[in-house]
Amino acid sequence: MTTATQPVDVLLSDGSTVQLRQIRPDDAAAIVAMHSRFSERTRYLRYFSPYPRIPERDLQRFVNVDHRDREAFVILAGGAIVAVGRYERLGPASPEAEVAFVVEDAYQGRGIGSVLLEHLADAGRRAGIVHFVAEVLPANGAMLRVFADFGYQVARQYADGVVHLSFPIAPTQATLEVQRGREHRTEARSIARLLAPRGIAVYGASTTGQGVGAALLGHLRDGGFTGAVVPVHPSAATVAGLPAYPSAADAGIEIDLAVVAVAPDAAPDVVADAAKAGAHGLVVISAGFAESGPEGAAAQRALVRAAHLAGMRVVGPNCLGVANTDQAVRLNATLAPVLPAPGRVGVFSQSGAFGVALLAEASRRGLGLSSFVSAGNRADVSGNDLLQYWQDDPGTDVITLYLETFGNPRKFARLARRIGRSKPVVALASLARPPGVGDAPALDAAAVSALFAQSGVIRVDTVSELLDVGVLLAHQPLPAGRRVGVVGNSSALTGLAATACTAQGLAVADGYPHDVGPRATAAEYAAALAACAADERVDAVVAVFAPPLPGQLTDPESDFTAALPDARVAGKPVVATFLAGRVPAGVPAYPSVEEAVRALARVTGYADWLRRPPGVLPEPDRVDRAAGAAALRADDPVALLRAYGIEVVESVPASSADEAVTAAGRLGWPVALKAADPGLRHRLDLGAVRLDLTDAGALRRAYAEMAPLFGAEVLVQPMVPPGVACVVELVEDPAFGPVVGFGLGGVATELLGDRAWRAVPLTDRDAAELVDEPRAAPLLRGHRGAAPVDRAALVDLLLRVGRLADEQPRVRSLTLNPVLARPDGRSVLHATVRTGVEAARPDTGPRRL
Repeated sequence: MTTATQPVDVLLSDGSTVQLRQIRPDDAAAIVAMHSRFSERTRYLRYFSPYPRIPERDLQRFVNVDHRDREAFVILAGGAIVAVGRYERLGPASPEAEVAFVVEDAYQGRGIGSVLLEHLADAGRRAGIVHFVAEVLPANGAMLRVFADFGYQVARQYADGVVHLSFPIAPTQATLEVQRGREHRTEARSIARLLAPRGIAVYGASTTGQGVGAALLGHLRDGGFTGAVVPVHPSAATVAGLPAYPSAADAGIEIDLAVVAVAPDAAPDVVADAAKAGAHGLVVISAGFAESGPEGAAAQRALVRAAHLAGMRVVGPNCLGVANTDQAVRLNATLAPVLPAPGRVGVFSQSGAFGVALLAEASRRGLGLSSFVSAGNRADVSGNDLLQYWQDDPGTDVITLYLETFGNPRKFARLARRIGRSKPVVALASLARPPGVGDAPALDAAAVSALFAQSGVIRVDTVSELLDVGVLLAHQPLPAGRRVGVVGNSSALTGLAATACTAQGLAVADGYPHDVGPRATAAEYAAALAACAADERVDAVVAVFAPPLPGQLTDPESDFTAALPDARVAGKPVVATFLAGRVPAGVPAYPSVEEAVRALARVTGYADWLRRPPGVLPEPDRVDRAAGAAALRADDPVALLRAYGIEVVESVPASSADEAVTAAGRLGWPVALKAADPGLRHRLDLGAVRLDLTDAGALRRAYAEMAPLFGAEVLVQPMVPPGVACVVELVEDPAFGPVVGFGLGGVATELLGDRAWRAVPLTDRDAAELVDEPRAAPLLRGHRGAAPVDRAALVDLLLRVGRLADEQPRVRSLTLNPVLARPDGRSVLHATVRTGVEAARPDTGPRRL
């Protein structure tokens, strides 16, 4: 018998939520009740006969399962069981099982069959089942489509009036793509229902006009919301001039969204009332939940559980609210009295306070927003959900995020990689933690930025920079390269701009900066800008302007700014720093050249990422996942690595000179003698490693010198051809999940933190960039006449480590140090593996919230 799993919440195709859990013996009455609600057609299609009643014997067999040879899951909506799916092994130890499921009529056509099949297949694989078989009546087209559309290679045979199906349940790229396509559609739909409600119920608005609820009600009304707004109040007939009702359902209108500003102890009643009115979602502004302590955390879990059982998603609690500037909606369900103008930038903020600051600054700059969501405690709706929604939203061109934590970092990386191909994602992330927290080393800012850049995310450091980059992306085309033309009327400013370009990794184009001089006319300035924009040597334009000194001959400043939009005609981005006056709309203007160039550099990095091929997830040969899992159970790290095609040069431990000589005789001369301490066994500089010991005498002398310094315990290894020492690391980072690091060996590179990092899973491009990114990487390409190392062998090693990290979540850290890279291959001399409790992999397995 396998262990029973915890209930999970899942999304259906219409964006509503239900709960999935394993069946229990006490579900018998609920199964009978569900069966009684079936139409005759549903009963016939499932049981091939009218089957008006479930015989007690069958019922008990249905609800009593062993979670291995027989498994069953139920779907609950509103507290009632509305669907059940099961498999039953065809015989003792058989690799095949029959699968079947049935869905109550009112819930058919909403994707429940697909969800059940995902979870049944996952449970079956864990129980050793390889194939599912099913028998379906030809008239049951919906069920046949569930199997056909899942991506499995389904064999069909028609006999005796029944369609017999058989298919392997091992996950494939096709099934994964189908699963993720459904995930995208359901999550996007669930957010769309929140941001475009037909009617809103407001809970917590007082008759005095004071408090959070009253403010929300006023913002909804004053913002011109196009739907109906219903204040819910236990006794008042009107609130803020609007008809009020003791229950949202009493209003007699479509209520899609409930905005909640009540005390935590009143939240359960609000959830029940909103569910009764048919709401699809809750925006919980109220504080006093998980941020307040254990009691609040328990109340928050109960709130989300009740909402999901009622089919609703939850934004918050302890959040600023949600907004949608679409003129067909005009939704301001936030505590911000005024929203920025409508625009094409979507904003997600995990922090309410940050959201207030961001909205205010966006308004000041004139940056228009498409929609805004503040998640607060992020009990349910997260930034990943908004990414799914904004990918398809025709009103959003740029996505901006403020993140304090990742609930599912692997999923974020996957979504950002996909969405970033069509819409830029800009993130301000306060993911800092004290050094040494968890299993990971303290990743510095450059490493964190690299992990974001791996997925095409533009990482910024401040609110101001978030908007600097957002404005540029919203109004300007992407640069085709890194060459920048600088044009201005001040040699000091143009020189500063050129210096800033170099500092940010941009290239100042040949012939620039171009200083037209302080006495240039507006026409001369415009001509210089136009020439720069048309210059084939230029990919982007930086326009700077300083007000002239008294007595210098110039045109009015407005004439100078008018030339800026014309520079965009060539399809190249233009950023401006005008130290006086305002620039025309659509031209990003910055108070300093450093800020302008920094924003341009961030966007240029994103454009570079877009131009590079996305990479593929290769399938390395000689990988045996099952053997790797068995090696972990046996606590055999060498066998674990061998299961992933990683061979480690044999090391023989010894605690005396005699034992060392015996080991060398078995391994073959010459040998290396090393201190056994993992922190010393690569430290040639400290004398903890002795090489090329060709006979017993040399070995005994080396041991006699080392033992007093480093201890009696040593390792004996056969000599391998020399190479460039490298280090490969795998760590479980608290923010990003499993990450792989690569760098060159040596004290200097270690002190400088010269490591490249990428999050798992690794594509071939990720692995290649890991090898090329360290500052010391030129040593691998041949230095001062040395032959280049076998780069492909290092890339292959990194891909294998990434695959191991992806498939073996019990591995908490892995270090290969040193790895000797040579022109003809590589040698892994030592490996350290640390295991622990299986790390969460929420982005793998069947769909769940």
